[in-house]
Amino acid sequence: MSDVLDLVKAVNGDVVTPLDPSFRVAIARWARNTEREARVVVFTKTPQDVVASILYAKANNLPFAVRGGGHYAGPASSVAGGVVVDLSRYMNTVRVDPDTDLGYVGGGALWKDVDEEAIKFGLATVGGTVNHTGVGGLSLGGGFGWLSGRYGLTIDNVRQATVVTANGSILTANTEENPDLYWGIRGGGSNFGVVTEFVYQLYPQNKTVFAGYVVFTPDKVEQIVNLTTAWFRTIKPDESMIQAVTVKDGHPVVVLLLFYNGSEAQGRENYKAFLDIEHVFDGATEIPYEQLNSLQNNSVEHGRCYYLQGSNQAVPDAASMLAVLTKCGEVAEAGNFKPTVLYEYFNLNKANTVDDAATPFRRGLTPSILTILAWEDDVLKTTIAKDIAKEFVAIIKSNQEGTAREIGYPNYEPDVFGGPDGLRTTDNSKDWENERLSPDFDAKAKLAFGPNYHKLQQVKMLYDPDLFFNRWFPITPA
Repeated sequence: MSDVLDLVKAVNGDVVTPLDPSFRVAIARWARNTEREARVVVFTKTPQDVVASILYAKANNLPFAVRGGGHYAGPASSVAGGVVVDLSRYMNTVRVDPDTDLGYVGGGALWKDVDEEAIKFGLATVGGTVNHTGVGGLSLGGGFGWLSGRYGLTIDNVRQATVVTANGSILTANTEENPDLYWGIRGGGSNFGVVTEFVYQLYPQNKTVFAGYVVFTPDKVEQIVNLTTAWFRTIKPDESMIQAVTVKDGHPVVVLLLFYNGSEAQGRENYKAFLDIEHVFDGATEIPYEQLNSLQNNSVEHGRCYYLQGSNQAVPDAASMLAVLTKCGEVAEAGNFKPTVLYEYFNLNKANTVDDAATPFRRGLTPSILTILAWEDDVLKTTIAKDIAKEFVAIIKSNQEGTAREIGYPNYEPDVFGGPDGLRTTDNSKDWENERLSPDFDAKAKLAFGPNYHKLQQVKMLYDPDLFFNRWFPITPA
């Protein structure tokens, strides 16, 4: 095996090994239960550093992972005994060109960086709804946001990317250069290389928006669901909401996070029917745009353990939401987990005008539902959390009569990589040596990508025939 000093000499960035005092910080992730004991972490400064890291991993037959924001409930950005390329320390800059309305964003940047820099120019793009999420994973896997009603998905607004591929090439991907690679990265995830820079289309944006939380007691569920059903049928381009079922101060509640791209007066008029339902708290107000994507931050802080599971629901359903409320109360009372179920009512009309074949991401979208289980202590509770999440998903799908997809939004699916169940395979919290591709990884990818899977296989064969990149819905080359 090559000495790590060879890697140190080959890169301009920082190389961290388990002997370094900063190693624990280097492998820390948003979800503590996804941390892995890497052999080496490389904080890259340039695409050439990424090339050197890839070649080192391949020469030494080491597994490889890429960390942008590290904000994922699966081990996509961590790897046991392997090489991690970390873009977050140096490759995190944001440059806005107001003449072209384009944003040049490093692969290690966070959405907070993009939101704050772009709005200085009165601009914005479709980004994540939690601003400490990295741009990389969200952009490669789809990307819903508050501005989706106007501009579609995040992938619909990626105009170009710089990609380091498995053979060490540094390629520009856009409609003119390497168009097959450009197609693949817009929804095909991290299967084709390391994206060191994204170029996003930016749009004029109000400096302030109407947004915030309104809290309701469980007895208001039927009113909320009936109103939501009618509202969502004719949803406007400048409105969206997230409905959260959770437990606060020991009591199950329904929380509406409202968004309207306008003034408080406009927003309150727009949501008057919802606000007329009796509620126990109203925190919706006019806020600076750059604060919008921070509103959920406190509920998903770094350093806890998390398990996420995605599903979807074609039509809002009061009976299943009430059952979810009851389940949340039971789980919270047991004391092991803090449960939250998010019903994401983004305006999907623009995103659904894009043809299925235009990107790998499947359209025909219906609202996503995200089950989140958070806890503070033993990472081994991940297996228990997975079982509880399955119970939530079964409740959500109970009245959908076959309209729900078999697999949810791919960025909400944590169990693509790992042991037979996608999770740890030993009881030793520091022993990940048995981690491996789930036996059914190919079947999961087929479900995720649907009719686009065969073309993705062809692109995979061109750019990564040896399955070097395999941490997120791995695609079998063909």
